[in-house]
Amino acid sequence: MKKPWFYAALLMALSPLALAQHASSKDAGSWYLQTSVYTTHYSPDPRHNNNQDLIGLERINESDWLLGAATFRNSYSQRSHYVYAGKRYESAFYPVYIKFTGGLLEGYRGKHKDKIPLNRFGVAPVIIPSLGTQYGPVAAELVLLGFNAAMVTTGVHF
Repeated sequence: MKKPWFYAALLMALSPLALAQHASSKDAGSWYLQTSVYTTHYSPDPRHNNNQDLIGLERINESDWLLGAATFRNSYSQRSHYVYAGKRYESAFYPVYIKFTGGLLEGYRGKHKDKIPLNRFGVAPVIIPSLGTQYGPVAAELVLLGFNAAMVTTGVHF
Protein backbone atom coordinates (compact mmCIF):
# COMPACT_ATOMS: atom_id res chain seq x y z
CA MET A 1 0.00 0.00 0.00
CA LYS A 2 1.58 3.26 -1.11
CA LYS A 3 -0.59 5.57 0.99
CA PRO A 4 1.44 6.92 3.91
CA TRP A 5 -1.10 9.74 4.25
CA PHE A 6 -3.67 7.10 5.27
CA TYR A 7 -1.52 5.98 8.21
CA ALA A 8 -0.85 9.58 9.21
CA ALA A 9 -4.59 10.38 9.09
CA LEU A 10 -5.36 7.32 11.20
CA LEU A 11 -2.81 8.36 13.83
CA MET A 12 -4.16 11.89 13.92
CA ALA A 13 -7.69 10.53 14.36
CA LEU A 14 -6.47 8.59 17.41
CA SER A 15 -4.84 11.63 19.02
CA PRO A 16 -7.95 12.95 20.82
CA LEU A 17 -8.23 9.59 22.59
CA ALA A 18 -4.55 9.69 23.48
CA LEU A 19 -4.78 13.29 24.69
CA ALA A 20 -7.14 12.24 27.47
CA GLN A 21 -4.62 9.67 28.73
CA HIS A 22 -1.44 11.63 28.02
CA ALA A 23 -1.33 13.75 31.19
CA SER A 24 -1.03 10.74 33.49
CA SER A 25 0.85 8.43 31.12
CA LYS A 26 4.29 10.09 31.53
CA ASP A 27 4.50 8.88 35.14
CA ALA A 28 3.66 5.30 34.16
CA GLY A 29 5.30 5.27 30.74
CA SER A 30 3.49 5.25 27.42
CA TRP A 31 3.06 3.49 24.11
CA TYR A 32 4.03 5.18 20.84
CA LEU A 33 2.43 4.10 17.55
CA GLN A 34 4.13 5.54 14.47
CA THR A 35 4.17 5.44 10.68
CA SER A 36 6.38 6.82 7.92
CA VAL A 37 5.18 9.81 5.90
CA TYR A 38 8.23 10.73 3.79
CA THR A 39 11.52 9.11 2.78
CA THR A 40 14.36 10.31 0.59
CA HIS A 41 17.56 8.58 -0.46
CA TYR A 42 20.74 10.65 -0.55
CA SER A 43 21.78 9.02 -3.85
CA PRO A 44 18.49 8.49 -5.69
CA ASP A 45 18.17 5.34 -7.76
CA PRO A 46 15.08 4.42 -9.81
CA ARG A 47 15.07 1.05 -8.00
CA HIS A 48 14.75 2.70 -4.56
CA ASN A 49 11.43 2.54 -2.79
CA ASN A 50 10.52 5.79 -1.02
CA ASN A 51 7.21 4.47 0.38
CA GLN A 52 8.23 2.42 3.39
CA ASP A 53 4.71 1.64 4.73
CA LEU A 54 6.26 1.61 8.20
CA ILE A 55 4.22 0.68 11.24
CA GLY A 56 6.06 0.75 14.54
CA LEU A 57 5.13 0.35 18.19
CA GLU A 58 7.30 1.39 21.14
CA ARG A 59 6.94 1.10 24.88
CA ILE A 60 8.60 4.06 26.62
CA ASN A 61 9.08 3.86 30.39
CA GLU A 62 9.12 6.75 32.86
CA SER A 63 12.91 7.17 32.52
CA ASP A 64 12.67 7.38 28.70
CA TRP A 65 14.18 3.96 27.99
CA LEU A 66 12.25 2.19 25.26
CA LEU A 67 11.64 -1.13 23.55
CA GLY A 68 10.09 -1.36 20.12
CA ALA A 69 9.41 -3.21 16.92
CA ALA A 70 8.64 -2.02 13.41
CA THR A 71 7.75 -3.53 10.07
CA PHE A 72 8.37 -1.70 6.80
CA ARG A 73 9.34 -2.09 3.16
CA ASN A 74 13.05 -1.49 2.71
CA SER A 75 14.71 0.44 -0.12
CA TYR A 76 14.16 -2.54 -2.43
CA SER A 77 10.50 -3.09 -1.46
CA GLN A 78 11.28 -6.18 0.63
CA ARG A 79 9.22 -6.58 3.81
CA SER A 80 11.64 -5.98 6.70
CA HIS A 81 11.48 -6.01 10.50
CA TYR A 82 13.39 -4.09 13.18
CA VAL A 83 13.39 -5.08 16.87
CA TYR A 84 15.20 -2.63 19.14
CA ALA A 85 15.89 -0.96 22.46
CA GLY A 86 16.87 2.63 22.97
CA LYS A 87 16.74 5.86 24.91
CA ARG A 88 15.13 9.28 24.43
CA TYR A 89 16.94 12.41 25.59
CA GLU A 90 14.49 15.30 26.00
CA SER A 91 15.44 18.97 25.96
CA ALA A 92 14.75 20.91 29.15
CA PHE A 93 13.96 24.07 27.16
CA TYR A 94 12.28 23.03 23.91
CA PRO A 95 9.73 20.37 22.89
CA VAL A 96 12.40 18.34 21.07
CA TYR A 97 14.30 15.17 21.80
CA ILE A 98 17.06 12.99 20.42
CA LYS A 99 16.48 9.25 20.28
CA PHE A 100 19.00 6.47 19.74
CA THR A 101 17.87 2.92 19.07
CA GLY A 102 19.88 -0.20 18.47
CA GLY A 103 18.71 -3.63 17.53
CA LEU A 104 18.40 -6.27 14.86
CA LEU A 105 17.22 -5.62 11.31
CA GLU A 106 15.90 -8.47 9.17
CA GLY A 107 14.68 -8.36 5.60
CA TYR A 108 17.51 -7.57 3.18
CA ARG A 109 17.59 -10.78 1.13
CA GLY A 110 18.83 -12.11 -2.18
CA LYS A 111 20.89 -9.75 -4.31
CA HIS A 112 20.30 -6.92 -1.78
CA LYS A 113 21.64 -8.74 1.28
CA ASP A 114 24.94 -6.83 1.11
CA LYS A 115 23.25 -3.41 1.09
CA ILE A 116 23.51 -3.23 4.89
CA PRO A 117 26.73 -3.99 6.79
CA LEU A 118 27.08 -7.16 8.87
CA ASN A 119 24.04 -8.84 7.29
CA ARG A 120 25.62 -12.25 7.76
CA PHE A 121 22.60 -14.56 8.17
CA GLY A 122 19.83 -12.25 6.97
CA VAL A 123 19.88 -10.32 10.25
CA ALA A 124 22.12 -7.32 10.91
CA PRO A 125 22.81 -5.18 13.99
CA VAL A 126 22.00 -1.49 13.45
CA ILE A 127 22.00 1.80 15.36
CA ILE A 128 19.46 4.41 14.27
CA PRO A 129 19.50 8.02 15.54
CA SER A 130 16.54 10.36 15.23
CA LEU A 131 15.51 13.89 16.12
CA GLY A 132 11.92 14.37 17.26
CA THR A 133 9.38 16.82 18.53
CA GLN A 134 6.27 16.17 20.56
CA TYR A 135 3.17 18.26 21.24
CA GLY A 136 0.79 16.55 23.63
CA PRO A 137 0.35 13.00 22.36
CA VAL A 138 1.39 13.75 18.76
CA ALA A 139 5.03 13.42 17.69
CA ALA A 140 7.14 13.59 14.54
CA GLU A 141 10.70 12.37 14.00
CA LEU A 142 13.46 12.78 11.45
CA VAL A 143 15.12 9.35 11.31
CA LEU A 144 18.61 9.01 9.83
CA LEU A 145 19.04 5.68 8.05
CA GLY A 146 22.80 5.42 7.94
CA PHE A 147 24.48 7.18 5.05
CA ASN A 148 21.72 6.15 2.65
CA ALA A 149 18.42 7.82 3.48
CA ALA A 150 16.33 9.93 5.83
CA MET A 151 12.75 9.28 6.83
CA VAL A 152 10.09 11.42 8.52
CA THR A 153 7.69 9.59 10.81
CA THR A 154 4.68 10.72 12.76
CA GLY A 155 2.88 9.05 15.59
CA VAL A 156 0.73 9.23 18.67
CA HIS A 157 1.49 8.45 22.34
CA PHE A 158 -1.15 6.68 24.39
